[in-house]
Amino acid sequence: MFLKLFSLFLIIPLVEIYLLIKIGGIIGAFNTVLVILITASLGAYLTKSQGFRVFHQIQDATRQGYMPGNELLHGLFVLIGGFALLTPGFLTDAIGFSMLIPQIREIYVGIAKGIIRKKIEQGNFQMRVYTDFR
Repeated sequence: MFLKLFSLFLIIPLVEIYLLIKIGGIIGAFNTVLVILITASLGAYLTKSQGFRVFHQIQDATRQGYMPGNELLHGLFVLIGGFALLTPGFLTDAIGFSMLIPQIREIYVGIAKGIIRKKIEQGNFQMRVYTDFR
């Protein structure tokens, strides 16, 4: 797990720096900064609108009396997508925008559900329930 996280935090910034330098060389430094600011602004707007949409879906699910597991996963990916869009770079922007498009986000949710299902079947899934609410 440590090696995966280390690789993630090492490889993604290196790819981002490489892309920023390459694209900046093609379109210029000012335009590169402008694109980053525009994607951050658009990302903030989309994150807010998708976040409210998922929040209302969670409320509807609980109002109807069922556990909103699918909706909570959508909310998690909206949150991750929002964080990715706040990170300057083209790769993280592409990942972040993909998580904010409901049809594509459904793919992420399906993958996450598959991973969770596999861990449960293998007996590697632990869930802690806290009953002491002080």
